[in-house]
Amino acid sequence: MAKSVQLSNGRLWKSQKAAKKHFSEMLARYKDGEHISNYQDHSDLSALLERFDLIFADGPSKIGAGIKRFERRLNKGDGWSSPGFWVIRDDNTPTDFSFPNAVDGRPKSDAEEFSVACHNAVSRDLLGMKQRQFDHFAGPDGLIACDITGNLVAYSEAQLSHAHPPFGIIVKEFRKLKGWQDSIPPGTLTASADAQISTHFADDAVAREFLNFHHDRAVLRIIGKDRPPISMSATININRPLRFR
Repeated sequence: MAKSVQLSNGRLWKSQKAAKKHFSEMLARYKDGEHISNYQDHSDLSALLERFDLIFADGPSKIGAGIKRFERRLNKGDGWSSPGFWVIRDDNTPTDFSFPNAVDGRPKSDAEEFSVACHNAVSRDLLGMKQRQFDHFAGPDGLIACDITGNLVAYSEAQLSHAHPPFGIIVKEFRKLKGWQDSIPPGTLTASADAQISTHFADDAVAREFLNFHHDRAVLRIIGKDRPPISMSATININRPLRFR
């Protein structure tokens, strides 16, 4: 059964999907750096931020000193960027917030946050590996063959994928190695903070440890982002298996 979403300003959607569609379409109406000028949009975001603070009560308040305005900004990480809503408080301090998380009404689990930290620990290396593959194997046209379909793809159309084992399995094996199967020790991950787009390991030594563990386990491949779905029984030919070592 679809879960309805109701905000303190009286807005009501019959499902989380409908609420996310509303805020996604709102985000698309503005450009990066533009203030959210429409009164109803501002009201909806203010009420959504109240919901966010109630859900993530253990972290710092996003509303803080009060809401001055909202903006659309471009969030950036290693090899990715995506637009999002930011709130500027009355004391002029800015911070981001995730409207999908606020709509879902559920913070990420420790296991989900741990997986994000693991990915952040290796993201730069993955980008470097992808670039090296194109430097070494691309033809004069800059294209390289997808390791699943054999179709030629450009750098922007390709992604580096884990052939085996899947990334989630590597993360689980690392947790087992550390003795963290049941729980993750407090302080292992960065605490929520203003303008912190993603979760990282609080200790760089743990990040390096996972990086080295990932190097030893991961077999990668170049695939097209728009490749057709592969059935579970399909045979995957890895023409150019990539290893860090």
